[in-house]
Amino acid sequence: MTEAAHQMTSNPLPPQIQKAGFVGLPAGPEVCIMDYEGTQLQQGNEGEVCIKGENVTPGYDNNPEANAKGFTNGWFRTGDQGVFDEDGYLKITGRLKEIINRGGEKISPLEIDNVFMEHPSIQQVVSFAVADKTYGEEIGLAVVLTDGQQLSETELKAFASEKLARFKIPKHICFLEEIPKGATGKMQRIGLAKKLGLEDS
Repeated sequence: MTEAAHQMTSNPLPPQIQKAGFVGLPAGPEVCIMDYEGTQLQQGNEGEVCIKGENVTPGYDNNPEANAKGFTNGWFRTGDQGVFDEDGYLKITGRLKEIINRGGEKISPLEIDNVFMEHPSIQQVVSFAVADKTYGEEIGLAVVLTDGQQLSETELKAFASEKLARFKIPKHICFLEEIPKGATGKMQRIGLAKKLGLEDS
């Protein structure tokens, strides 16, 4: 993140507790969770991760529009979705711009990814939003199977039904040899539906 120097959170060293799946405790800047309106949320409530401190930029030069969008009452809105647990440890649950809105239900693609990565025949997976006339967005899934493995769409949906609520089961499943990646080598969710021919241009 270019708006802040060094790390924002860190898992502590022993003998303190390190929690798997969490990015740790605030380490330097102040960190809070806000809702869309800018209200700070209590522990256990999911929202946008916001930070402020001496190592966080006070704003963008000559860009009032970006400042209005990126800052609320001195807090920088990171665009990450997260939640604090009862011990103050932060878990990142997704990127807000990547959240899938299916008929008003906000679905984290990371949750979908993590479930499918538990399948022994899957090597890589990435879930993403697909425009839908009925629900606004549906869930798409791009899958790379482990060499020599075979799976059908029906088998994958049956696997997911044991671990996910019905509305979180992907409607569109694409089997690929390789998932498209961006310049940094990270698998791309944004625009993937169009690349795979699941949306009109």
